[in-house]
Amino acid sequence: MRWPAQRISQTAPVDFGMYQTAARMGEQGIDLIHLEVGRPSFDTPTHIKQATKAALDAGMVHYGDFLGNPGFREALSRKLAEANGIEADPDEILVTNGLTHGAFATCMAALDPGDEVIVFEPYYPQHLSKIELAGGRVVPVPLGRAEGFRLDPQALENHINRRTRMIVLVNPANPTGRVFTTAELEQLAEIAVRHDLLVMSDEVYELIVYDEHRHVCIATLPGMRQRTVTLFAFTKAYAMDGWRLGYAVAPRAMMPALLKVTTAEVAHVNVFIQEGGRAAIEASQNCVAEMLAEDRRRRDLVHRRLNRMPGVRCPLPEGAIYAFPDISALAIPSERLARQILNRSHVVTEAGSFYGQSGEGHLRICFGSESYERLAEAMDRLEEFFVQFAGDKLTVPDRV
Repeated sequence: MRWPAQRISQTAPVDFGMYQTAARMGEQGIDLIHLEVGRPSFDTPTHIKQATKAALDAGMVHYGDFLGNPGFREALSRKLAEANGIEADPDEILVTNGLTHGAFATCMAALDPGDEVIVFEPYYPQHLSKIELAGGRVVPVPLGRAEGFRLDPQALENHINRRTRMIVLVNPANPTGRVFTTAELEQLAEIAVRHDLLVMSDEVYELIVYDEHRHVCIATLPGMRQRTVTLFAFTKAYAMDGWRLGYAVAPRAMMPALLKVTTAEVAHVNVFIQEGGRAAIEASQNCVAEMLAEDRRRRDLVHRRLNRMPGVRCPLPEGAIYAFPDISALAIPSERLARQILNRSHVVTEAGSFYGQSGEGHLRICFGSESYERLAEAMDRLEEFFVQFAGDKLTVPDRV
């Protein structure tokens, strides 16, 4: 018997980065502070849970619409118009099992074997396997590191050829914490239109934006609505990561292809949790504002403390829940450094190299995954580590 299929054996193995390494230490009862996993620390707001329980009690337990509950999609249509500037009819919205599911369906529906897909580097690693499973080839395009990981239009142009089919955008960005400006998105849109490319836009952090920065959906720019699949989820802003609830907004002509993939996979998303999603967007957004304020407080703490540590330079995150400090002055590979920090300080960070070659010389630190108090303790541990590293040229065996 020949197995697995080539699309499995020819796809890079799943890499969980430092999470998997830390899990083995956690099993030994070691007190780890987890700053490597991009999950919110908050509980899901009560009114969202109550709406879901009410749907269960009302007998909403049977098969539903393949696109998603009609009432939910109508609410999403209104939200998209009011909050995102995207005009989409309910039948141009597909409810998905989280953003991950929407991205996989998009890759399967859009890509043929050999198609090339541009991903901006540092990238979100989970998108790579979806591209490869669909038969596509990942083409990393470095963002301008010296300019704070800004979009480089010329670098993008240099990687486009006749096999290029799609561009993947994550905005606000994971892992860098950047929010792409309107000018950057306009440059990207002009290139996509000129080369007739599809854009898959991951906007899971749409509501987590700080200070004067503003999230703009690329689908709202001229010529982009008909060539963009925009992916959203309730994961981060509503603290619903375990719910696995998201939605894709696509051109009408692409909906049958997406539906062909998702009905073959899961038929449709769990019907009663969609009522929780509907409550999330239709009720007061005070809960989102409160969680955002706390994320901003945590961001400020991490930014302030990291910049006090020897050899560490950290720009102020503009969005999302990540700091991406530059540790290149320490002249040590980021994965090795992350392992030393874990072994010595029991703080779990992620190596910048996990996000591609352009991420080397950085660490990714999630400031949204722990309470303010635990985050402050993590900063104490990290400061002690970096002071000792600078003073004594500390080297800890990579024993995990």
